[in-house]
Amino acid sequence: MIAVVTGATSGIGKAITHRLLARGECVVAAGRTARQSYLARPELLPVNCDLLEDDAVERLFQQTMAEYGNVDLLFVNAGVIESGPIETINIDKVCEMTRLKVESSFRLIYTFAKYFKEKNKGHIFITSSVLGTKTRENSGAYAGCNFALEALAESLRMELAGTNVQITCIEPGLVQTNLHAEWEVHPKHLLNISDTLQPEDIADAIIDVLEKPSHVRVPKVMLLPKGHKI
Repeated sequence: MIAVVTGATSGIGKAITHRLLARGECVVAAGRTARQSYLARPELLPVNCDLLEDDAVERLFQQTMAEYGNVDLLFVNAGVIESGPIETINIDKVCEMTRLKVESSFRLIYTFAKYFKEKNKGHIFITSSVLGTKTRENSGAYAGCNFALEALAESLRMELAGTNVQITCIEPGLVQTNLHAEWEVHPKHLLNISDTLQPEDIADAIIDVLEKPSHVRVPKVMLLPKGHKI
């Protein structure tokens, strides 16, 4: 199969890329520094891609088709986190997060869903969050972005229910990635979580979904670390 992974240079996206390659799939690894992070080979096409650029999604789709002539899997995974109280939250960074998490994700999902529907086969995995199902104090902007992804995924799932196109939202709790690298206090201390999820835990759950029989649909997968009370 041919897979496109966004946010492929670190964290969950990197783990997904490695798991797919280990299965023998071909991967288009997209990220701002993809060509600095991966060496191109027949089964791996690194694509430098800034999803905040207006034509980034179309260019990514066209590069994939030019290289492989097909695509079967899309992993919508690029993202950032911006949160905080009303008094200190950076509204410019919130809007940039919204453009990346919502606008560019919607462009990706609709572009590839159209292609998948035309060929009547494909699977879209959307990395959402447990904060796409609930929210908490100081996290409204980030949760709002994930709620938007969940709403689109549910609507498309219903629209595509009679086809061979699948939509799966991945809803992890706290994962050890570089998204919190600039936080003064890591959220694992705020949430009293000693062992966070690892990116490989998420990638393994995705592989489990891929290995389900073709008649089985998995709309949502929530994973939480021990001690995560939500």
